[in-house]
Formats: sequence, C-alpha cells, structure tokens
Amino acid sequence: MPKTPQEILKMIQDQKIQIIDLKFIDTPGIWQHCSFYQDQIDESSFDSGVPFDGSSIRGWKAINESDMMMVPDPKTAWIDPFMKEPTLSLICSIKEPRTGEFYSRDPRTIAQKALDYLISTGIGDVAYIGPEAEFFVFDDVRFDQTENKAFYYVDSVEGRWNSGKEEAGGNLGYKPRYKEAYFPVAPTDTLQDMRTEMLLTMAKCGVPIEKHHHEVATGGQNELGFRFASLVDAADYLMTYKYVIKNVAKRHGKTVTFMPKPLFNDNGSGMHTHQSIWKDGKPLFWGDEGYANLSKMALNYIGGLLKHAPALLGLTNPSTNSYKRLVPGFEAPVNLAYSQGNRSASIRIPLSGTNPKAKRLEFRCPDATCNPYVAFAAMLCAGLDGIKNEIDPGEPLDKDIYDLSPEELSKVPSTPGSLELALAALEEDHAFLTETGVFTEDFINTWIEYKLDNEVNPMRLRPHPYEFALYYDA
Repeated sequence: MPKTPQEILKMIQDQKIQIIDLKFIDTPGIWQHCSFYQDQIDESSFDSGVPFDGSSIRGWKAINESDMMMVPDPKTAWIDPFMKEPTLSLICSIKEPRTGEFYSRDPRTIAQKALDYLISTGIGDVAYIGPEAEFFVFDDVRFDQTENKAFYYVDSVEGRWNSGKEEAGGNLGYKPRYKEAYFPVAPTDTLQDMRTEMLLTMAKCGVPIEKHHHEVATGGQNELGFRFASLVDAADYLMTYKYVIKNVAKRHGKTVTFMPKPLFNDNGSGMHTHQSIWKDGKPLFWGDEGYANLSKMALNYIGGLLKHAPALLGLTNPSTNSYKRLVPGFEAPVNLAYSQGNRSASIRIPLSGTNPKAKRLEFRCPDATCNPYVAFAAMLCAGLDGIKNEIDPGEPLDKDIYDLSPEELSKVPSTPGSLELALAALEEDHAFLTETGVFTEDFINTWIEYKLDNEVNPMRLRPHPYEFALYYDA
C-alpha cells in the first residue's frame, strides 16, 4: 500500500477511488468515522487535517468549541473490504484548528507522545507491543434494562449449556466442556473457517498476521494473533483487528464481543500484552545472568508496572465487567507479581530460549475493552518510571499459587476488586503519567469523571437480577 500523501493521492486517481473513509478513536476506545468524496482530500489534508464537529464525541469538546481537524496517517491506508463502493480507509490523529497543535485528549496523539518521551529519555528508541486480544463469538445476543426489568441472554451453537437442546437436524453433541475448549479440532471447533477468513482479511488491511485458534471457554471463545509492532502501529492494528472480526462475523450471521466476562463460571477474555524496549536495533530486555535472562532494565520496568498496577488498571481494565474476569480460579492474573511460569501472576516472562530478540515480558491484566492507545502509552510510562527510579520488583512468584499457605498468600498484592477502586488508585497515583508530558491532568480528570458518571454510578443505581434470587423473599 502507499505510504506517503503523494502516493495516496496517486492511488486514488489511478484506481478511481471515489470515497475516502477517515477513522479516529474516541476517549473510551471506539472507532468513529466520516466518509469524504475524493476531491475533498488533497495534500494539505495530511498536514492541516480535514475539519469535523467534535462536540458529540465522548470525552471531547463542548458545543461552543466543537471544531476539530482529522489528520490522516498515510501509512495506515487500506481498501475497506466491507464497503460496496471501493473505499480507502485512513486512520487519523486529531488537531486543534485554533492552535494547529495535536489535541491533548486524542488517544492516538497520547500514544505518539509516549514514544516521543521514550526517545527523549535516551533509554530506547522503540517500544514494541504485542497484544493478544481474546473474544467470544455468539449466535444470538439480547439484553435490556428498564425501570422494571433487566436481563441479558447470549447463545452459541458451541455452548456446553446446549448439550441437551433439540436442534434442527439433531443435536450432534460436540459442545466443548467448560474451561476445556482450548485447541479442539473439528467438529468440536466450528469456527475454523470463519477465523481463517478473519485472519486473511486482516492481512489485506495491512495487519501482519500470525495465527488463530480456539480459546479456553465454551461458547465460542477465540483469539487471532498478529505480530508485535511499535506502540502506535500496534494500537492501529488492534483497532483494525476488532473492526475486521466484528464485520466478518456479521457476514456469517454471528456477533463478536470483547467483553471480559460475558459468561458466568467460565474463563473470561483478556488481552495479554507483550512488551520490550529496543535501541539502535538492539533488544534491551535480555540479560545473560538475570532471572529468566532478564536484564536489570527489564526487571526495573517490571518494578514500575507492579508499583503502578492498581492505577494502570483504571486505564487498561476500564470497564465494570473487567473486574468480573479478574477473580481467582479462571486463569486470571490477579496476583501483582512476576514469574516465568506462573500464569496467575500479573507479569509472565515467556520462554524465549537463547534468542535475545525474543526476550520480552507479558503483562496479563489488560483486556480489550481498553482504549489501546491510552493503555499502551500508560504501560510504557509505568515501565519507564521503573527504569528511571530503578524500582526493584522483588522476588518472583514461581510457586503454584494454589499451594501457598494463607500467610504466604496474604503477602502477595492483588489487583483492585472493582473499576471504582482502580479509578481511585489512578486519581491518587498518576504523576508517572503526567510528569512525562504524555498525559495531561485534564485527560486524567476527564477520564475518571467520565467513567464514574457513565459507568460506575449507573451500575450502582440498578438492581441486579441475582439480587432477586438472594433477597426477594427477605
């Protein structure tokens, strides 16, 4: 695909593309878009931007200061595979038209500022991020919330709960058991062909693809993998990933959700995030003599992640549903510790043999309800704070967590138990984000206020269906 504004404009003319679709991300993390006729895009669009009204975008401008500019990144171009008319897609960052500066609440701008900050420290010149976003594929989803009722219903042909259901043509019985749906072959895995279509479609959209497979939970849990990339690119790829798989699923009459815990009593969906820092083409997290071959820099980076983890989760696990996943017993990373083998630890060191280029750490707490630009930038800031201040991560947690005595377990910190607690931690501990210049106090305050007003407090006000089972006959 073209990589410069001039190449983009030539492609538009040569291929007679009439519609250019400009995408950008709102504060909570959902793509927004506006489509333009081709004569509305010229070379100046890639510098000054294309005007739009930002007053209705969540977490952004008031109505009296609504004018904003979308600045497309020519390196993000791809032909949208879901549009009837050939449509060129471009991902944008956002500028303030009054100042010509990039907008401080724009998540993609925040991500770029995180990379710029890394370079300014002299520690490294690239941060590689490799997210692993899990998701569920359902055949039916219904939900409602009114003054007198509340319910949700999801269903999947693969759901173990359907093992006794009468189905058209007969129930063939291949329903993965709870917590045992990892890597089954057909006919138990019914989604192979659709995942392949998802993966190959992602490749057509410029995402460097690697693999796909079924995940642990019954009822259609899956994961597609793409190659790690520099921080902003990784976030771009993740947004493309989400866009592609939702639309491919829709083609098949199915629906996708990245909700961390849509099913009770089975594993939830996370987004384990692999991270490493390089400089001058050399990996900096490898250490010949260190624990799990980690360098001192890598251990200090881990120290920063662990120190700031409660606050980080306010950004990396930003939904009330996130904390229904982060509970013991479902392979969830609830322990704020690091280990080369313990998957209940929040930071795992993947085995990489003797290859320094493969040495990385995996922060296992995040989930894909996050805004990836914000989450990746925040994790990098926390790690860099650990490096700058030489934060000691303590001893690794290499014991089986289930074999620990109550006394030993009480010494292992755990993740916050709710979004409200994580936001309180973020309010208390965010200097590592703002003192870098990557995040502004305005953004942090806006984020916390938005989450409390639109998610935490509305959830607190509503009766839960299970409360009727507990208390109706009181």
